[in-house]
Amino acid sequence: MTADPLTVTFSKLGWLALAAIIGALYPSDASAEELVTFNSAPYRLGHIQERLARERGETPKAPVSIEGYLSKPEGDGPFPAIVYLHGCGGLSRGARTRMADLLTGWGYVSLAADSFSTRGIKDACTPQMPDREADALGALSYLSKLPFVDARRIAVVGASQGGFVALQLGSTNSIPRAGVYDIPEDLNFKAAVAYYPKCNVATDELSLPTLIMIGELDDWSSASDCERFMKRRAGRGAPVDLIIYPGAYHDFNVPTLVEGRIMFGHWLKYDEDAATRSVRAMRDFLAEQLSH
Repeated sequence: MTADPLTVTFSKLGWLALAAIIGALYPSDASAEELVTFNSAPYRLGHIQERLARERGETPKAPVSIEGYLSKPEGDGPFPAIVYLHGCGGLSRGARTRMADLLTGWGYVSLAADSFSTRGIKDACTPQMPDREADALGALSYLSKLPFVDARRIAVVGASQGGFVALQLGSTNSIPRAGVYDIPEDLNFKAAVAYYPKCNVATDELSLPTLIMIGELDDWSSASDCERFMKRRAGRGAPVDLIIYPGAYHDFNVPTLVEGRIMFGHWLKYDEDAATRSVRAMRDFLAEQLSH
């Protein structure tokens, strides 16, 4: 659900706004990104399922190879890490570098997972999306094996469609806990940040501390749905913070949308105040959750 900034004219105002936010909120010690590949988490088959598959003459499907962009702070670590999940418009260069610059500047390893490129998908805003929970868990598994990453301190940050995947991963019926995917039982995300997600995908309780940020006037993901979710959970489960930014629309943190744009019938527009406040909120939330 996030527009591709490369398809929108990037105004001088957009560059100035972006520079002001990033320059004020992170030091410039980020290292260059590296294109990496990892496998989307495979399904775990039980003994009965394996036997039935053999009887049908089926062979296990090969894991889906996913591309990602890895960035790290200077030094040996081990560092806490973040998996970034893009919106339904795909992973743009602007989005991934903007997020990597922020996260590495704060001392985190950043892995932006590209769920579309290796699958040949242009966007998934109207068709059914691929198994992005598996992609996120594959990224989690990949990061946990890197010598400069602290596997106990890995969070997920998602925008739009990536945001509601983050909420699904944090739901009390989350995929890792259900044993559906073949990853270690004790490996899980420690926290989640969701930018303008569809809150109705979440269960009434979450198992991960979560920060949700959304615009009051978002007509693609509903702020009202997020308010209803907060009422349903009534403080149960892991702590959840919901921030609604007055007057802000979908994609309020994308600097290329200064002039606004309609995408799939929805209004997308950058809001400098909401963007700046959201970056500060994410910085403080991640610092609290990943400090130990």
